[in-house]
Amino acid sequence: MKSVRIQGSRRTNRSSFIVTFKRNKWLLLLAAPATIAVILFSYLPMFGVVLAFKRYNFTDGIFGSRWSGFDNFKYLFATRDAFNSTINTVYLNALFIVFSLLGSIVVALLMMEVRNKWLVKSYQSVLFFPYFISWVIVGYFAYALLNYDTGTVNRLLEAAGLDAVQWYTKPQYWPAIMVLVYVWKNVGYFSLIYLAGMLGIDKEYYEAATMDGATRLQQIRKITLPLLIPLITIMVLMQVGRIFFADFGLFFNVTQNSGALYSTTDVIDTYVFRTFRVLGDAGMATAAGLYQAVCGLILVCISNWLVKKVNPENALF
Repeated sequence: MKSVRIQGSRRTNRSSFIVTFKRNKWLLLLAAPATIAVILFSYLPMFGVVLAFKRYNFTDGIFGSRWSGFDNFKYLFATRDAFNSTINTVYLNALFIVFSLLGSIVVALLMMEVRNKWLVKSYQSVLFFPYFISWVIVGYFAYALLNYDTGTVNRLLEAAGLDAVQWYTKPQYWPAIMVLVYVWKNVGYFSLIYLAGMLGIDKEYYEAATMDGATRLQQIRKITLPLLIPLITIMVLMQVGRIFFADFGLFFNVTQNSGALYSTTDVIDTYVFRTFRVLGDAGMATAAGLYQAVCGLILVCISNWLVKKVNPENALF
């Protein structure tokens, strides 16, 4: 009798799966390319995580190399440089999240106030363009502005009667510089996401608020921002998940890899790159990547748990 019930349950599940598949076949087909890409480039490479626990050499290969336990992780945190790079990574990425969020919402709100469609498209194109510029080019732009001898910023300082600054030897200025560069490059991208969210808000809310005498600022504060909270939560949680991953192009090219700036701009990715370039240790580099991924996962889970405690509807999962 028990086996009959199990077989009946299997048939029911199979038929339910077939019905669901047929009902959503076009949506599944639409999602297939992205799903295949994620499997090929995100899940299959995860087998390489074993390198974090091996003393890898090119002769023996991945599976032939000897196991090293947690030695790669011990070496990763054996020096104070690794600790400083971790602190810098979290601190600077937190600044990026906060200022890019504020900047992109402000820009999206400003674009919402533009009534001319041609102007809106022009502003969107101008703001979105920096997102496609390579960090190498951005690094040259920054160097043209901050160069001691011919930089535009130093020329302006001298014209104002102030002394020129050796920007690439003054680490105290670089957290602010990095934030400005990051926001300039990415604010257009994030603002379009928030603008799309604003355009999805029902216009009847604004019409009712206008009839009640609400000002535009009050409408933004009472309607736009509260209805954007779910989208903001998702975006912030996604960024928090990568708070231990620094943008290598930003930190390597914009700073010109200046050793004098390492105290405030050296992050996990640049530290691992320099170590790998000197030692050629793939195991240590993989250990750093695994450490970043695990810490990011923990932070996402904690952040999502806190959001769920405040408002379960805004949680990511």
